[in-house]
Amino acid sequence: MKKNGLIAAGEQLLSRAAHALEHHPKHVTALVAALLLGGGGTAFAVASLDPAPPVEVRQVLEAVQPLPVEEQLQALDLQGIDLFRTDITRANDTAEALLSRLGVDDPAAVAFLRKDATFRAQLLGHAGRSVTVEADGAHALHKLSARWAPEDNGTFRRLVIERTPQGHFASHVELAALVATTRMGSATIRSSLFGAADEARIPDSVVSQIIDILSRDIDFHHALHSGDRFNVVYEALEADGEALRTGRVLSVEFVNNGQSHQAMWFQEPGQKGGYFTLDGKSLESSYLASPVKFSRITSGFEMRFHPILHIWKAHLGIDYAGAIGTPVRVVGDGLVEFAGVQNGFGNVVMVRHNSSDETLYAHLSRIDVHRGQNVSQGQRIGAIGATGWATGPHLHFEFRVNGMHQDPAQYARRSDARTLSAEAKPAFDQLARSMRAQLAAAASENVVASAN
Repeated sequence: MKKNGLIAAGEQLLSRAAHALEHHPKHVTALVAALLLGGGGTAFAVASLDPAPPVEVRQVLEAVQPLPVEEQLQALDLQGIDLFRTDITRANDTAEALLSRLGVDDPAAVAFLRKDATFRAQLLGHAGRSVTVEADGAHALHKLSARWAPEDNGTFRRLVIERTPQGHFASHVELAALVATTRMGSATIRSSLFGAADEARIPDSVVSQIIDILSRDIDFHHALHSGDRFNVVYEALEADGEALRTGRVLSVEFVNNGQSHQAMWFQEPGQKGGYFTLDGKSLESSYLASPVKFSRITSGFEMRFHPILHIWKAHLGIDYAGAIGTPVRVVGDGLVEFAGVQNGFGNVVMVRHNSSDETLYAHLSRIDVHRGQNVSQGQRIGAIGATGWATGPHLHFEFRVNGMHQDPAQYARRSDARTLSAEAKPAFDQLARSMRAQLAAAASENVVASAN
């Protein structure tokens, strides 16, 4: 009787299932799919009271001939689909080359872009600008938009070129605000700091900021080791969801030779912002670590064989390699004492920082300041060149104290200590707890990536 009851119950269950499938096929299909996908969590089975007979398993192999690609594309009816594609401009782009790379085949669009003054002025010859196109299934252009941030003022410009309802094209430029988002990254040094950052897809501008922030505690030119690692949280400034540039480093942890160095940005109300350790000690330095971002030293503060005089002679500064036109920044606040041509230095700028300290920037291709001008730390004062007695493009940088030459790398570590007020301490401690958690999250991402 018990067996007959189970059979009757099973028949009733199957009957209800058939009814549900007939009247609610989508719901039943979704339920079955969910059960199959979640098979790791729950298992369902139908038990039989009789021993099951052995199941015969057979493998069937059959060759399948797919349809030609052309027929598949025709079946998709691409005429009703809008296609989007994004790429980056190149210095040698033409209107034809850019549209072709973006998958657009539209002679009318090419003819318009050739004549459009705004397109030519803002995109042709400007490498690295983001361009997005919208086209139909026949690869005819509907809309082109390009974004760039010419100034560091929190805004970007958007060039929009659209096909009008009458079939013509029109262009205009819009001004919009950049959106600040938070990103994090983590990297381990194998051969070089910038190589590790490239592998982790951390922008060079972020690495340059890390060097400036921690240069007082870490000798980035001589004291890095394979296995050193860093975690960083930084701002990305986005336009239409795409990062156009990086903003400020918000916090960083750098493990150098087994010793951890941490820093975070904090701005007390009514005060100038700056970097502090996570327990509240100021990391501000009187001078930046380097007058050039993303550069390497070719000659240090040491004896060397002079490339022109062909004699051993003390090199009284540091030489930084770089392409002509690379921006040069002043390492500290000061007053421009000299801006012009000076003997073997070529184009040179000299800045007085206080009663004792003075810096010199030589072989410049251009000078962007004038004598008597006040300058702020990090401000652009010129560009790398090869003027004067230079065998190639580079910046010669000197640091003088009371007229005596000093090693610039040592003075970059000189502290300009500041203290937090008692009123700001609670807000600082709360932010520090948040930054510790974010740095730990960045570090865990690095562990996962290394395991994979």
